[in-house]
Amino acid sequence: MTANLAISIINYRTADMTIAAVQSVLDTLLARPARIVIVDNASGDGSADAIADWITRTADPRVQLVRSATNSGFAGGHNQGMAAAPDADFYLILNSDALLRADFFDPLLAAAEQNPDVGLIAPQLEWEDGTPQISCFRFANIASELMRGAQTGPVTSLLKRYVHALDLPPDPDQIEWCSFACILLRGDMVRQIGPMDEGYFLYYEDSEYGLRARRAGWGVRYVPQARAVHFRGGSGPVKSAQSTHKRLPPYFWRSRTRFLRQHHGPLGPLLANLGWNFGRGIAWLRVLTGRGVPKTADCEWRDIWTGFLTPLKPDEAPQ
Repeated sequence: MTANLAISIINYRTADMTIAAVQSVLDTLLARPARIVIVDNASGDGSADAIADWITRTADPRVQLVRSATNSGFAGGHNQGMAAAPDADFYLILNSDALLRADFFDPLLAAAEQNPDVGLIAPQLEWEDGTPQISCFRFANIASELMRGAQTGPVTSLLKRYVHALDLPPDPDQIEWCSFACILLRGDMVRQIGPMDEGYFLYYEDSEYGLRARRAGWGVRYVPQARAVHFRGGSGPVKSAQSTHKRLPPYFWRSRTRFLRQHHGPLGPLLANLGWNFGRGIAWLRVLTGRGVPKTADCEWRDIWTGFLTPLKPDEAPQ
């Protein structure tokens, strides 16, 4: 039986990139029935009109555009995309800065159909040259924050079983969530646990959804035979800022605080921040051995406390 498939893609001022992502979906779907929902998150730059014109020229009835009245972030945008196809068997959540490789859907849907208890099915994300990207993770916790602060080999070795990002290839038993840059969600799971948490504007909403799915008994599976190129950072500055240790936007830290509170309870953000600071203390001990202190994001010592007093306050689009 052919699966009832819906694909959700958010556009935010990336018309050309979004069109390329949709075209890669069409090229991979071939004649497979599906609904492709492009959600424009109130771009306000004319990109929604450019996409609408492209849809008209393409004349493929599977593609539709939803114009959001507000910039509702990653979760809000994809919630609108999924709501446009409420009866889908599977939802593919896809970034606008991603392209599907050939033969993408067959291995992904086969894995989903063979494992009915799995609600999140993740492909291999890779760079344009085919180099795989790390895209499978454990949930952030106090130990992983300590390691992130320390960035010191002996500490990482000691706490290896708490490492946040899993090396490739990941041990299937250690995967707790996978990147939502490209992921297949089972429709029954979505209808059971509900839409994504719109209290997140951007970042950590995929961690939270994986956590909620896990608590409801749904599994996650990594399927490297299905491949997608992920260029990263197409509609946001965080990835480039992280690579250059520049200051990260407040919404990143508010999302981190919200997730730590939801996952670890009222003391979660406090203990995680204390763990990070303890790790930084260890990092500074490297000076005694003549080595440099690993860099962190600019102002991170202060920014990790963003949202600390109101961890569950819903975030909003930056002005």
